[in-house]
Amino acid sequence: MPKMKTHRGAAKRFKVTGTGKLVRRQVGMNHILEKKPSKRTRRLKRDVTMAGGDRRQANRLLGRA
Repeated sequence: MPKMKTHRGAAKRFKVTGTGKLVRRQVGMNHILEKKPSKRTRRLKRDVTMAGGDRRQANRLLGRA
């Protein structure tokens, strides 16, 4: 059976940490930022670790099944 190919779209969006966790960008920082409070936009700039339900699918897309 051939090797699994990495889903290139997922590879650009998710990063694997040294301990094996997946890191992703927060949503809500692309447009309509003017009406959002500065406190909120600062919080949304940070990366977060991926939640459990999405982690399995993302690992499969990254070829880490």
